[in-house]
Amino acid sequence: MAVRMTRRNALKGAAAVLATGLAPARADEVEAHGLSAFGDLALPPDFKHLAYVNPDAPKGGRLSLQITGTTGNQNFETFDTLNIFSRKGDGAAGMGATFDTLMSGNGDEPDSVYGLLAESVRISADKLQYRFRLRPQAKFSDGSRVTAADVAFSLATLKEKAHPVYAILLREMATASAESDDVALVTFDKERSRDAHLIVAGMPVFSAAWWKGRDFDASTLEAPLGSGAYKVSRFDQGRFIEFARDENYWGRDLPLNVGQNNFAIVRYEYYRERQVAFEAFKSGAINFHQEYTSRTWANGYDFPAVRDGRVIRETLHSGAASLMQAWYFNLRRPVFNDPRVREAITLCFDFEWTNRQVMYSAYKRVTSHFQNTAMEAKGPPGPEELKLLEPWRGKAPDEIFGEPYLPPVSDGSGSDRALLKRAYELLLAAGCKRDGETLKLPDGQPLAFEFLDSSEMFQPHTAPWRQNMKKLGIDARSRVVDSSQYKARVDAFDFDMTALNLSGSETPGAGLRTLFSSSSADTVGSRNLSGVKDPAIDAMVEKAANAATRDELTTACRCLDRLWRAGRYWMPAWYNDAVWLAHWDAFSRPERQPKLGVGAPDTWWWDQDKAKKIGL
Repeated sequence: MAVRMTRRNALKGAAAVLATGLAPARADEVEAHGLSAFGDLALPPDFKHLAYVNPDAPKGGRLSLQITGTTGNQNFETFDTLNIFSRKGDGAAGMGATFDTLMSGNGDEPDSVYGLLAESVRISADKLQYRFRLRPQAKFSDGSRVTAADVAFSLATLKEKAHPVYAILLREMATASAESDDVALVTFDKERSRDAHLIVAGMPVFSAAWWKGRDFDASTLEAPLGSGAYKVSRFDQGRFIEFARDENYWGRDLPLNVGQNNFAIVRYEYYRERQVAFEAFKSGAINFHQEYTSRTWANGYDFPAVRDGRVIRETLHSGAASLMQAWYFNLRRPVFNDPRVREAITLCFDFEWTNRQVMYSAYKRVTSHFQNTAMEAKGPPGPEELKLLEPWRGKAPDEIFGEPYLPPVSDGSGSDRALLKRAYELLLAAGCKRDGETLKLPDGQPLAFEFLDSSEMFQPHTAPWRQNMKKLGIDARSRVVDSSQYKARVDAFDFDMTALNLSGSETPGAGLRTLFSSSSADTVGSRNLSGVKDPAIDAMVEKAANAATRDELTTACRCLDRLWRAGRYWMPAWYNDAVWLAHWDAFSRPERQPKLGVGAPDTWWWDQDKAKKIGL
């Protein structure tokens, strides 16, 4: 129905603007219901729900599981604080569900976000100012309103006081302020990266009033006030933490939330040993389990509940980038100064034997940081790649202008003589000398180092690797410490080599800085575990972070991949392009998965009839 603009209507409109605090749009501003890296949104402003959920999913039941990924200060094995965003302590699992963000993603799109706390956003023509308009109904779990002042406080706190994972990401945000109660203005530096606005939109929003008089850095077992779908209900420090669905959750009917947050109770269990955790799953103490151990997946599921159908085991495939297992050399240690030494150590790892004998041939070899994506470097660089690489000719390894480095395929014997011979030749070329049973570096120090880990999990993988190195005179040892000590040492880069399982991204951007940039190499808690400080890599990271099109991003990442692989900064291990799930048959799920994920358990729900049938 058309509405004729009259003086009365104009006054009513002006009154509405004043009531919301949102100034009339300027000619150079664009208003949007969502944001993306390249400006393409798949969902219209009036979408009803995400395409991969069941909008009529029932609410109730209990999901019990283990933490499978960490962020901020979280620890897989224990917790001593409920503030996962601070620099100190070991954060509890699941706390992210207690906080809402300005906007949130769609599992069918690689980089788009839509309004959650924010109903819409106005963007200046130069993309340096973003005005987020908050929903009037947005509230914290105590009933108090979420205001723009809370947004400004949260972003400033995360940039200035939070764990480096967040602080590094927010470095391009210049200011965050409240223009009114419901309009938060965020400004960015002129040299902002492409994804800076998406990073801000995805940050948690805290209550400024709740944090007044409290120390953000201090460990706390008092749950910070949030506005998310769940609240902490009870916990036993280091053993479990349980969340209850907030029945008064302000955003339960928002299009982004329809068909999700379906469980009445979500409980995370902590176990220091994987086998103990698996026994808990077999007994029903855990009812949803993602399996990461190939030996258990191959041989561990012959127990009564599987045989009689009470436990379902399945393999799901996802369009998302793969998780990648690798060991990282700490270049802050002089022993790893020479890339030839690093390559020689890599050659001693027999993936083919390890995969067959230890991992039941369940994995594939990692070759690229951008494994299984269009950004993986293959073959010689094309014309667009050469444009970015040519300025580094003579300054970076010549290898980047040819085929990218691939770890060799062994004969599968566990001790491939040809590869060990090649490794020894590299060590001699690096100036190492054999002195009896010991290989010495050019400075006369023994070539010795230590694998650091928090469990015995990788002993079957590193033991034969270390034996091969011993044949060359390398003294490689293994040290296992408790999880808290491990985290503290890795955060402080107090290790020689350590393993990390990283998740890739379909649209990498500014987050690459915390992995590869010189600026993060000395930042305690960053994920630049290798301590890489390479101007060529820095340049490619910035090209990727500021790419204006997906083609530009792909080209920059391929160049970054070539440089990373040419530097021999890691020992690429393995990946799995499938997700192994086992669960008690008490769940139902939508007809399809997200295009970039498996949707489990986020879109699943408790099926009371199934649960009753199996006695749960």
